[in-house]
Amino acid sequence: MRLVQVGVPEGRRAVVLGVLDDEDVEYVVSDETGNHDYEAIVAFPLPTNAVEEVLEALRDVGVDESAYTVVTEAETVVSNRFDALENEYADHGNGDRIAREELRSKAEGLASTFSTYVVMTVVSAIIATAGLLLDSPATVVGSMVIAPLIGPAMATAVGTVIDDDELFGRGVRYQILGVGLSIGAAAVFAWVVQLTGIVPPSLDPTNLAQVRERLAPDALSLAVALGAGVAGVVSLTTGVSTALVGVMIAVALIPPAATVGLAIAYGIPSAAISSAVLTLVNLLSINFAALVVLWYSGYRPERFFQRDQARSATVKRLLTLVVAIAVLSVFLGGVTYDSYTTATDEQAIRDAAGSVVNNSSQLTLLETEIELETRTVLFTEPQRVVVTVGAPPGNRPPGLADQIDQAVDEAAGRDVEVQVRYVEIETARVGRATVGGRAAASVADSVARPVQPSKGSSIS
Repeated sequence: MRLVQVGVPEGRRAVVLGVLDDEDVEYVVSDETGNHDYEAIVAFPLPTNAVEEVLEALRDVGVDESAYTVVTEAETVVSNRFDALENEYADHGNGDRIAREELRSKAEGLASTFSTYVVMTVVSAIIATAGLLLDSPATVVGSMVIAPLIGPAMATAVGTVIDDDELFGRGVRYQILGVGLSIGAAAVFAWVVQLTGIVPPSLDPTNLAQVRERLAPDALSLAVALGAGVAGVVSLTTGVSTALVGVMIAVALIPPAATVGLAIAYGIPSAAISSAVLTLVNLLSINFAALVVLWYSGYRPERFFQRDQARSATVKRLLTLVVAIAVLSVFLGGVTYDSYTTATDEQAIRDAAGSVVNNSSQLTLLETEIELETRTVLFTEPQRVVVTVGAPPGNRPPGLADQIDQAVDEAAGRDVEVQVRYVEIETARVGRATVGGRAAASVADSVARPVQPSKGSSIS
């Protein structure tokens, strides 16, 4: 619920109070003794979703949109008339939807001051980069908590639907600045820790789990970003705290942007490109989802003649976002397809190697390791297969490596290097024996004991 205070212009007291009476709103009127051009201040409680409708009715009778208006959250209202009013608006179906004026105010409040925004963005990017290098999920999550990225995204969407070019421009500038700062701060920090030897010189960032998660963006990335955008707008329009939703938006932006900077510092172009695509897709998807939900929620400019302009701007920006996301989605779809085909090929290779080894009752397939190579930027294919086989001492079947190589090549559809490694396994059987004059039960199962690994064959 909200408590609204409105300045009543000179000569408009009767019509203003008439509107409130028509709406069955309980109010209190105070004479204005300040230096404003108002003859009174009227205060009245309203259900949250009734504020916009009542304010529009007051605008129609001469309370200008620039007139003194304060909307605050009310904890408790004790009034039978208010209870009836609340029940009436509960049937409207728009729940806790806040007024347009409150929406604008919240969006402006989420957009931090420039200095605060810069500092918090840089700090969050540095922490995210440290978390990536440490391969620490907790540290990466911590960086998201302090990232101030929800404000610009919401300001951009709100500015579009209510035709506020200043708010829209500020949101766009801050989003571009935030992503740029994140990438730059991450690159500088990664370069410094690499130069000073804080991390081992042999460290390959692409082998870190937290980095690898951002190097192969697939179609599921769209779901994460779209969900973050929807959640951001829902939290904003219902007056719910946006703190947790801000973390969700940061999830989609800060770690990928930090990965771009990390890849730049380590000179890995393919990693930088893939994580940059993920960052851009997430940024565009968040804006698209926020814009669609706001427009669908019914938010429009105050003045009627601005609505066509706002509708036109919204449609143009939505189309731009759709085209950009569609282009990038081709890339995401390719990665998703490549992931599927790679997984299929890997399973086929394992099955082929296993079928050859299992043809011999004396051999045991211990492990099949598949090493991938990058074909073009992100797309991969099997490069080498290492098969570890357990065999009795002195019993290595001749030509096993050739047989596995042929089977693997057929499964992969191309020539793949195959290496076979042997591990000698001795099987001991425990028979019936007497211990302390008593018979010990025989053990039916055999016990496999690796003796020592030996070098195997390699063939390509």
